[in-house]
Order: sequence, then C-alpha cells, then structure tokens
Amino acid sequence: MTIFYDDGAVRVTSESLRIGPRTYPLAEFGQVWHQRGRRSWGVLANRSVLLMAIIGPLVAAVLGIVVAVRLHTSPTVTIAIVGVSILLGLAVGPVADLLLDHVDSTYTKGSHSLEVWAQWRGAPVRLLHTRDAMRFGKIYRALQRAMETSQVPTRRH
Repeated sequence: MTIFYDDGAVRVTSESLRIGPRTYPLAEFGQVWHQRGRRSWGVLANRSVLLMAIIGPLVAAVLGIVVAVRLHTSPTVTIAIVGVSILLGLAVGPVADLLLDHVDSTYTKGSHSLEVWAQWRGAPVRLLHTRDAMRFGKIYRALQRAMETSQVPTRRH
C-alpha cells in the first residue's frame, strides 16, 4: 500500500480514501470529479479592505503634500505638513508586509468552495468540501495518482 496524502483528517492511499471517520475503497468508485462552488464575497471584501489599508495612508500622504504646497502658509507650517505626510507614507512600509501576507493567504485559500465528488455504489457522493484551495489541490492530485494505480476513471468539471 502506498500513501499519497495524509494530513490527519484526510488520507489517500493506493487502496482507499479516508475522510474523517469514513473510508471509501477506491475499487468501489465508478468515477471521481471535482467541482467549484460559489464565490465567497466575504473573502473578496476582506482582500479589498486589506489592499485599501495599504493604499490609504499612501494616498493621504500624497494629498497632505499637495495641500501643504497649495495652502501658501509659512515655510514652517508647510515643512511640518510635508514632514508629517512623509512619515505617514513611510509608516506604511512595515505594516504593508504584514498586510500583504494576509492578502497572499486569501489567494492561497481561494474565494470559491471546492468539492470532490465520486460515483460510489451507484450514487454521486460529495467526498470533500473546502475553501482551502492549496489543501484541495494536494488532496485531489493525490487522489488522481491513487486512482491511476487502481484504474478508476476521472473527469474534469
């Protein structure tokens, strides 16, 4: 028996697929396919908020410099406004790295739900449902490799 994937909750071997407490022998699958579910607008909104948190202070810094130059105030006030604007723009740097990590994780996880289905004992059965695109890809590729060894047909959706 060859283990193709195992994360504790899902185990794909050359003989079976175990998801949680259920074990499915690969020989009992008639066909296996994957399907993309609905888009999660919450993930997209979260991503947009993170990007705006990065861009917002930069826009405010540029506007501060423009306002300082157009106000025609004393040189001291103009320098103070420009200085604060530049510091505001520079403050984005350390925070941007953290925010960009969070943006990357929203792309890694994906904005759609992903499902693995199989024809099992004559009926379609949803084997897996997740929003984690990276984990889904690992599991589905492992299942494809396992089925190639047992000759179960797959199709793409």
